Amino acid sequence: MASFIRRQVILTLFSAALVLCTARAQLSPAFYASTCPSLLRIVRSTMAQAVNREPRMAASILRLFFHDCFVNGCDASILLDDTATFTGEKNAFPNRNSARGYEVIDTIKSNVEAACQATVSCADILALAARDGVALLGGPTWRVQLGRRDATTASQSDANSNLPGPSSSLANLISLFTAQGLSARDMTALSGAHTIGQARCTTFRSHIYSDADVDPSFAALRQQNCPSAAGDDNLAPLDLQTPNRFDNEYYQNLVAKKGLLHSDQELFNNGTQDSLVRLYSVSARAFARDFAAAMVKMGAISPLTGTNGEIRLNCRNVN
Repeated sequence: MASFIRRQVILTLFSAALVLCTARAQLSPAFYASTCPSLLRIVRSTMAQAVNREPRMAASILRLFFHDCFVNGCDASILLDDTATFTGEKNAFPNRNSARGYEVIDTIKSNVEAACQATVSCADILALAARDGVALLGGPTWRVQLGRRDATTASQSDANSNLPGPSSSLANLISLFTAQGLSARDMTALSGAHTIGQARCTTFRSHIYSDADVDPSFAALRQQNCPSAAGDDNLAPLDLQTPNRFDNEYYQNLVAKKGLLHSDQELFNNGTQDSLVRLYSVSARAFARDFAAAMVKMGAISPLTGTNGEIRLNCRNVN
């Protein structure tokens, strides 16, 4: 009898270990190699069409991925629509009237579903699309780890508290990134995503009118399209020099005190990141290397794997 009980205990422990291993399943670039071999081609070609139509879309998709990962992990929660009984993240303050590109993810998902039904998560599609957008504008590429599953819930309150804002101080930026397991170096490299894309006047008005750490001629240039008391939605490029090319000139702007956002210029304002900004400003290779590594690291924030979450059929709604 004692021998039987011991065997049952061993079997129970073994089963529990299997469940734990499944829950902690590691992501892998080859996750869909047999179940959806055309995935990478489909995502790349659909993103190429979107970026060819509007280069800014690469930045928009990259921002969606960042805003997804920083709110309870890379689980596609940002893609969920609000319903009568559910409040998602799309209307959180950092996303309202600014997060965009949802329809591109919808198109990619539709194309993927046509080839591999109910197989690929929206979270993985977003991770791949972010990588491809960067590469399509001349930036680095990296192997995207795959195997994430999709969240069945979202948190507007966490989106409001976890995401850095355009008025963030350097200390606040470092703190928010550290909370996600990312270093100050990761933060400075990932901020280089602002080498592409545009920002709304309301996000940089106080910087160009009130801050001291801004080049006067640059401030005057931006003020032409961003009045002190109007034009909230008027756009300006985050990178003054090459807004549609992913390069290291964002950091050259910072050294010249031509960062568009207060939070951008905080990276080069007699603080701990000045030397790294100088390095990136003269070495595109160092920036590309660190950016790619930091993107892989960010993409591994609290993924849902195994039997956790689901594979959404429509990225905007839970199944």
